[in-house]
Amino acid sequence: MGEAAAILADLRDEGAELDSLVAGLDAAGWRTATPSPGWTIAHQVAHLAWTDEWTLRAVHDPDVFHAAAAELLSGADEFESLVDEGAAAGAALPPDRLLAGWRDGRAQVLAGLGEVPAGARLPWFGPPMKATSMATARIMETWAHAEDVADALGVKRTPTARLRNIAHLGVRTMGFAFSAHGLAVPGRPTRVELTGPAGEVWTWGPEDAADRITGPALDFCLLVTQRRHRDDVALEATGAMATAWLPIAQVFAGPPGEGRAPRGA
Repeated sequence: MGEAAAILADLRDEGAELDSLVAGLDAAGWRTATPSPGWTIAHQVAHLAWTDEWTLRAVHDPDVFHAAAAELLSGADEFESLVDEGAAAGAALPPDRLLAGWRDGRAQVLAGLGEVPAGARLPWFGPPMKATSMATARIMETWAHAEDVADALGVKRTPTARLRNIAHLGVRTMGFAFSAHGLAVPGRPTRVELTGPAGEVWTWGPEDAADRITGPALDFCLLVTQRRHRDDVALEATGAMATAWLPIAQVFAGPPGEGRAPRGA
């Protein structure tokens, strides 16, 4: 299986895992509050469906995407308010309609991304992305919102090798995290060594880098998606730059997120 096909398979499986968490919920279950302030389980799924709609615009008609995005952004003070509005609109739908729409959108995204020519870049709210990068971003977002749903339901998920996609994105966005906080982007590399779910070690950066981050891949993914506070993850940082990165790590586009409070707070 090629790289693109493998990433799309991971995206399919990530969506299926979240689907298995919500498929049997009754109307009250869909209204369960999640750790994201003001968001129920319905909001979490609605947000993914909303983002899938934008992904399909980017895949099938970039000009329409640009025009729609410009119109959307022209009437908003902050992008985050648009995200909240999109989630609220979807959450107001009957659960069966929301679920059916999300499932249909997921299938269309998988098919559409699979047809994008290699090397072609798709428009987005941030820099344009190749289809594989877009799919990786969708894996990250699906996993992160599924984590909120699992927390709301009191379900402990079993980590999988799909975490590597999120960890890779987390490492690649280190510079963005610094710039998003108005800090100078580090000019030297960092070594990241993470232990995957099966005990395998995933690495990025030169072995002799002075700045290093080590620990469980799950904890790194929870941190960079801002689903856990720095104090609640077993990650070790060596060097001033690595130490400064972890508290501000942010894998998603947009302004700095507020993150989560320490679980003991």
